[in-house]
Amino acid sequence: MLFSRRLMLGLAMIGTMAGALAVPAKAEGPTEIDLFFPVPVDGKLARDMGTLIKEFNETHPGVKATAVYTGSYDDTLIKTRAAIKAGKPPAAVIMSANFLLDMQIENELTNLDSLIAADGTTKEKFLGQFFPALQGNAVINRSVYGVPFHNSTPLLYINADKAKEAGLDPNKPPQTWAEFTDWAKKLTKRDGDKVTQWGIAIPCAYDYCGWMMETLTMSNGGRYYNEEFGGEVYYDTPSMLGALTWWNDLIYKHKVHAPGATPGPAVSTSFISGNAAMMMLSTGSLTYVRDNAKFAYKVAFIPRNVRNAVPIGGASLIMPAGLDADRQKAAWTLIKWMTSPEKSAWWSRATGYFAPNMAAYKTPDMVEFLNKNPDAKTAVEQLDVAKPWFATYKTVPVRKNLEDEVMLVLNGKKQPKEALAAAQKAADETLKPYNAETSLKLP
Repeated sequence: MLFSRRLMLGLAMIGTMAGALAVPAKAEGPTEIDLFFPVPVDGKLARDMGTLIKEFNETHPGVKATAVYTGSYDDTLIKTRAAIKAGKPPAAVIMSANFLLDMQIENELTNLDSLIAADGTTKEKFLGQFFPALQGNAVINRSVYGVPFHNSTPLLYINADKAKEAGLDPNKPPQTWAEFTDWAKKLTKRDGDKVTQWGIAIPCAYDYCGWMMETLTMSNGGRYYNEEFGGEVYYDTPSMLGALTWWNDLIYKHKVHAPGATPGPAVSTSFISGNAAMMMLSTGSLTYVRDNAKFAYKVAFIPRNVRNAVPIGGASLIMPAGLDADRQKAAWTLIKWMTSPEKSAWWSRATGYFAPNMAAYKTPDMVEFLNKNPDAKTAVEQLDVAKPWFATYKTVPVRKNLEDEVMLVLNGKKQPKEALAAAQKAADETLKPYNAETSLKLP
């Protein structure tokens, strides 16, 4: 009896196992990841991103990426940090390149060194794909934390038709601040006390304003911050005082720039409408200008007072901290694909940002594009004088310490010297905790 029961039980178990084996195992689906992306410039960037990610998903069945629009660069940082804190970080983020140092200090980034090594290459070879000027905002303490994706420099945009009307040669743009001031005077038109055409428009809103101040300070021989240490900024200096004074003079002395702090979109609108004959704006706006300008235009280097120098702008692809191995692998696949020569070139043609991957400029489509659109070469040529983008501990608050004061100057409420002294004092206070734990923490 006992033997019979055991035999029957054994046969039943075998039958159950056979039945289970006969049912096909459920196939694992693709690894699903989110990509946070900002839209910091004019144009159709969001639609272009949709096109890019659609192609990636169609060619990579093991990964399903979803592009999530996150607003401005500052908004993207806030939303990424909130997601990390909630334990649900996106797998990849197109992050403003100058936020990486602050995020690394706060342990919010994935170090990419091991992923690069797993591909059988070195950091030097991997970074060697990209323009050297971009590496300052991608490498921290000799480790790679970001991969350059879309990058920019500020450019001088000139309405060539209006320049010719004023007796100026748009093929010989102003090289110095003195020449530029003269151009702006000749390009400003008045009907009595009313200005009907401004000579120049320069953006000043949060984020853009800090970048413009870095641009003008660099071209005046200065440094915005200590590139080797995240605890020092140089606001109260002769080079920045000269830069802000000149900007202020364009408004209140020479009267060739509209009073007040003007956001980037308003500057591009003013240029496209013919209300401003020149503007300083990101190369990321180049496609927007090309598609919308009803006049001939030229782009040129930012004029110098002491030297030719501009800051890098734009964004890198990063992986936030807290990802599991599968999502890290999927994100790395996406990042490498998006920064390949072919995709880097496509994105540059679509948006106006220059392609960080140097090999992009050797692809047949890009060679043909540059032959038809030589204006896209200017930002790349300006890389020879490009420097890293402002990056410190608490980057956004420290930047806003300056921007708040610059806006007061441009609105006629403060003088440059007083404003920069106040900005320096506020920034030093913001940086105090970091300095207490680093440069002032002595044995």
